[in-house]
This record gives sequence, C-alpha cells and structure tokens, in this order.
Amino acid sequence: MRPYGRALNALRPVEIIPGASAYAEGSCLIKFGGTHVLCAASVEEAVPAWLRGKGQGWVTAEYGMLPRATHQRTRREAAQGKQSGRTLEIQRLIGRSLRAVTDLKALGERQVTVDCDVIQADGGTRTAAITGAFVALKLACRYLVEEGVLERDPVYGQVAAVSCGLVAGTARLDLEYEEDRVAEADANFVLDAAGGVIEIQMTAEDKPVPEAAFMELLALAKAGIADLCAMQGKALGS
Repeated sequence: MRPYGRALNALRPVEIIPGASAYAEGSCLIKFGGTHVLCAASVEEAVPAWLRGKGQGWVTAEYGMLPRATHQRTRREAAQGKQSGRTLEIQRLIGRSLRAVTDLKALGERQVTVDCDVIQADGGTRTAAITGAFVALKLACRYLVEEGVLERDPVYGQVAAVSCGLVAGTARLDLEYEEDRVAEADANFVLDAAGGVIEIQMTAEDKPVPEAAFMELLALAKAGIADLCAMQGKALGS
C-alpha cells in the first residue's frame, strides 16, 4: 500500500492556491502531498546585459529549501556563501521549462524571475516547483496585459512536471521521499499540455532500465501531467 492509499498510477493530493503572495505580480502555493512550494513571479523592467538591445525578454528562476523543509535542519545556503550544485541545477531546469512555453520577444525587454521556495519537502520538489512556477508566471503575464504593459500574453503554452519511478519492480507515478529513496530508477518528466517532451531527467540505480519499462513510466507521466495541467487551468480560472 502506498502512502495516502493511492494506486500506482495516482498522483498525491494536489492543491494549487493562486495569489499566495500579496506583493508578487504572480504567485501560488502548490502542494503535492507533503511537498509544499511557494512560487512567486517578479517582473523587472530590464534584462541581463547580454540581452540588452535585442528586443526580447528573459524568464529565469531561483530555487531554495527552507532550513526546516526536511526532517533535520539544513543551513541556509546564503550562510554558507554559495549555492549547492543541486540548487543551481534545479533552478536552471525550472527556467528552461518556463522559457519553452514563452515567446520572449513578445515579453519585450523585461525579465520575469520566479522564486520557488520549498517550505516542506517530501519528494518531487523540483517537479512541484515547475508546475507551480508556470501558474505564477502565467499570472504575472496576465497582470502585465491587464495593466496595458503588454498587448498580448507571451506565455503561449502550458508546462507541468511529475516524477515517476520503478519501486519493487513496479512503475509508480509521483514518488514520495520514502519511495524515491528505495527506487531502482527514478525520472523527472517535464512535458507540455499536449504531451510534448521538454526535458527528462532519469537515473537507474542498479541496472539499466528496459525500453518497455521506460515507456511505461512515460505513459504514467503523460497521464499525470494531463491531470496537473487541468488543475493549473482551474487555478488560473480557465
């Protein structure tokens, strides 16, 4: 029996709460079971120096875990003077995922930064962050259109992410920490609403994953992300 009594192909209870931050142009609190991530999108009327004068904007992300997001306190990375390799890799993944569905020229010479702060972690923090970051970005761009800053919404697609893995020889959707730590293989799938692949990160722990098992994981991810996209649409009121 999995936690929450769910089937192998079932997501954890998911909740997306838009407008979780009073001051950000777009925000949401997203909950994947015990994993809770606050996503806040901020708009700056400037772009990185390497993009100045090119007539396009930029979408990026920052990611972090609060000290007691896990069972034991971890030091803030700011106190250590540098970000970990894991943190840098995840925030780059979030940024790539968001840019894959954004028309940067339509955004104009401005930058949207989505901060993804993990309040509580129980596996799948990066996939929850991507799914919530999309909602925050969409709300921020909607705000820019409503304020007359942009003529149209530059976010033309939809992106969500979910983890899948092989545990005890079975394919499972949306792994929690207790499943992830004993998985024979785990993967993070980032797909658009049509099932198109944006990015897949996958690791086999003991032996290579057969093609048939990978296709089973991909099918689980597609179904799970279709459900997540529907939840994003509901949170966005569309």
